[in-house]
Amino acid sequence: MSEFSKLEAGQNAPAFELLNQSDAKVSLESYLGKKVIVYFYPAASTPGCTKEACDFNDNLNPLKEAGYSVVGISPDATKKLLKFHVDQSLNFDLLSDPELEIHKAYGAYGKKSMYGREYEGVLRSTFVVDETGKITLALYNVKATGHVTMLRKQLGI
Repeated sequence: MSEFSKLEAGQNAPAFELLNQSDAKVSLESYLGKKVIVYFYPAASTPGCTKEACDFNDNLNPLKEAGYSVVGISPDATKKLLKFHVDQSLNFDLLSDPELEIHKAYGAYGKKSMYGREYEGVLRSTFVVDETGKITLALYNVKATGHVTMLRKQLGI
C-alpha cells in the first residue's frame, strides 16, 4: 500500500481541472483572487458524505460572507454527482476525480482501516486555499459530522 505526501499550510495547492456535476470544467486557477475551501469525500449519496455536503451547504452564507467558496471532490462519475447535487439541493460545485490523481496530489488518498482490515481509500480531508493559491489550512481524516462547525471556528467565522 502506498502513502501519499500530506500537504501543509504555506505550500502551493496542487492545480486541478476537473469536470463538475454538469460536465463543465472547473479549475483551481479559476479561484485565483478568491479564497476556496476544497474538500475531499469518499462517495456521493452515502450517509456521512451527505451529512458533510449538507453541512457545507447550510453554512455557505457565512462562508461566502467571509470570502470563501466551497468545492467538493470525490471519485464519483459526473452523472452520480449531478443526482447528489440535485437530491440535496447543493449550491456549490462537486468535482469528479475518477482516476484519483487530484486526491493523491493532495494526500487525500491512502491507508485506512475498518474493523481491523487495512485498505486504500479516500481520506476525508479539507484544504483552505488563499487568493494566491497557497494552502492556509490542511485537515486530514476529518469527521463528516461536526467538521464544518470545527472549520468555521478555526477560520474565525
